[in-house]
Amino acid sequence: MDAARTVELAHVHALVQRVRDGDRESFIVLTRLFQRKVYLLAYSFFRNHEDALDIVQETFLRFHQKADLFEEGKNFQNWLLQIAKNLCIDLYRKQHKKDQENLLDVPSEEVQWGDGDTKTDPTHSSDLKDIFGRCLSRLSERQRLIFVMRHYNQLPYTEIAQILNIAVGTVKSLNFKAIQNLKALMSPYVGVQP
Repeated sequence: MDAARTVELAHVHALVQRVRDGDRESFIVLTRLFQRKVYLLAYSFFRNHEDALDIVQETFLRFHQKADLFEEGKNFQNWLLQIAKNLCIDLYRKQHKKDQENLLDVPSEEVQWGDGDTKTDPTHSSDLKDIFGRCLSRLSERQRLIFVMRHYNQLPYTEIAQILNIAVGTVKSLNFKAIQNLKALMSPYVGVQP
């Protein structure tokens, strides 16, 4: 570990200790340091700004409530992203259950079963960023999450593996599959062969 990273970790740990002691400013500093990474993680789950912001808010609320549970010497970012990931999974399950219940209330002849919704068809968007976002949302949850953690949050494979509690080889494999699937999904729109 290089000296700059060691100093950075010591600074973060000192801030966490001050939060435990009730220092509001340290909490604000930590929030500013990590809110973007938490947002990107949450956004990768839901592709929805409001849901992602709710997760950010809830993550930092949980951190404030459970700061005493953070173990000295551990990676704070991994710990915080683990909280965010768990909150994302909980919210996803709640929303999915609600969607299933709502679907049962709709007569089957009113349910649209095909790809008839042209509003979600990426060919109607000239914005490459929008097309990429739509393709990213079509990946499996695990592939999307790992892709975002690796390429947006710049986390090393080892940290992703710790956060998700899976093997490093699995992380690498899922990241590779995510990239291959994105290439395949993007190829009709950008002229690249998968």
